Amino acid sequence: MNRMSFHSRILEKLAPTTMDRYLLRQVVPPFSIALGVVMAALLLERLLVLFNLLAANGSSMKTFFALLSDLIPHYLGLALPAAMCVSVFSVIRRMSANHEIDALMASGVSIFRICQPFVLTGAIFGFLAFSLYGFIQPYARYDYRSAFYFASHAGWTPHLQSKMFALSDDIVLTAENVDHAGSRMWNVFIRDGTDKAHVRFISAQKGYLFNPADGSNIRLDLVDGTVITDSQDKPPTITSFSRTTRMISTKGKLDTEAYRKRGETERELTVPELYYGIRYGNPTISHSYMIAELNFRLARTAAIPFIPILACALAGVRKRQKNNPGLAIAAITLVGFDHTLQMGMSFVANMHMSPLLVIWLPTLVFCLICVGVLIRQAGGLRILLEQGPALPPRQLSADGLPRRMMEHQA
Repeated sequence: MNRMSFHSRILEKLAPTTMDRYLLRQVVPPFSIALGVVMAALLLERLLVLFNLLAANGSSMKTFFALLSDLIPHYLGLALPAAMCVSVFSVIRRMSANHEIDALMASGVSIFRICQPFVLTGAIFGFLAFSLYGFIQPYARYDYRSAFYFASHAGWTPHLQSKMFALSDDIVLTAENVDHAGSRMWNVFIRDGTDKAHVRFISAQKGYLFNPADGSNIRLDLVDGTVITDSQDKPPTITSFSRTTRMISTKGKLDTEAYRKRGETERELTVPELYYGIRYGNPTISHSYMIAELNFRLARTAAIPFIPILACALAGVRKRQKNNPGLAIAAITLVGFDHTLQMGMSFVANMHMSPLLVIWLPTLVFCLICVGVLIRQAGGLRILLEQGPALPPRQLSADGLPRRMMEHQA
């Protein structure tokens, strides 16, 4: 019976109230906007690199979207804490400017109670971040590097430029003049070494390149040319043609076995794999690097629930205060904390320092700073230690007003 009553009290404490639902509804729009803006800003530079790569190798948009989807988990891990901080800060800042915070505190609701739904949301995001850092990102990182390797080593580019060489494993192609689309060529020269028994040197007045949409072999039509076949042990032969067609493979020697397997770097290992490697050893990765990577991921995950606390503490507006530098302070704090963790991870990996000193101690300091700033915003420890006068229990009447107030008016 006591256990049931204890569980029921816990559920009552965690059940969202009307105020909690109101605060969560207010934070959803700015969170969505902030997440989209931060993700776009982080992806912009990498998108330009991908566009240059695809333009140089003539890859399809399918390859572009595949690479983009592999980048999203990495940048989502960076954008999620920033979007959470900005959204909570904007909501508390607006409520403080509109005196909603003052009204809630005057009715007996503390700033800690106002922050409670944001902290619980941060804990949920922390669990999602653990899945992201510990399992999704390692696979996405390997998939991106593998896809980038195949896109940059495809061995053929169907979009040529004038007086530029297109190289593959066995074929070299160049043309004196190429149109803007890269499909029509004049004064074409090809060195074809696909047949190991002999090498063919092909020259043609014109050439037409057809790149099929299904990714199959490229078709090259040549007009008015000559083929010189060098068999090494025999005299060269010369053949003239008015029109010929050659099929060029876009795959080359790349296959699923060409790229290395996942797990050769510590950043491509999941959390269970890191723990297994630390305990039993990994022949390809240093022990200190795995310790640093594991503690770095866990520390970033543990700090996420404290980010809404920092945002709530810095978003408060004092009376007659026009400007609030809280958002800038929060941004500097988050960036400084992330760089501190990265520096600590480097110390653990390269200098074999203790992760408790250079990773978990800065994490503890960051969490204490977040809680301390909120306590200071609430009025200091004196507010927490003092007990106010006991008020008689109040019951609401049918019209929603406190009963003892109505009795006093009567």
